[in-house]
Amino acid sequence: MSDALLLQLEIDQLNARYAAVLDERRFDEWPEFFLPDAKYTVQARENFDRKLPLALIALESQGMMKDRVYGITQTIYHGPYYTRHVVSPALVQEDEEGGRIRAQANYAVFRTRPGDASEVYNVGRYIDEIVRTPAGLKLASRTCVYDSEMVLNSLIYPI
Repeated sequence: MSDALLLQLEIDQLNARYAAVLDERRFDEWPEFFLPDAKYTVQARENFDRKLPLALIALESQGMMKDRVYGITQTIYHGPYYTRHVVSPALVQEDEEGGRIRAQANYAVFRTRPGDASEVYNVGRYIDEIVRTPAGLKLASRTCVYDSEMVLNSLIYPI
């Protein structure tokens, strides 16, 4: 198997594990997908395309992600719901330039409230910078650029 195909498989597996952690509500594991100084951003397509900085969520370190997890699991009260992430195969845009891998994948997140129908919650694309570490691939940056013009209720869980 070629190096390009192996890299594709590794990135797709990273995304599959990421989605499983969120869908299975193992939020304490979510920051471990990132480097300590990683950035995580959830931003509207309009702002991203115009290079405007406003984002729904802008976390600048793994520590900030851990704080977010604490908020999700310990302090925020909301009606319960489940998520299901569907992530496309990644498009590897640049192969390991300067130690960073650039990739993009489309995602759709569905939300289901207990006793209710499922609905489309958020749709967009992940724009990632990934670094190979001794522990495997880690995200140096994940920008979730969402296409939805309205975010249902509030954005609580990571995308």
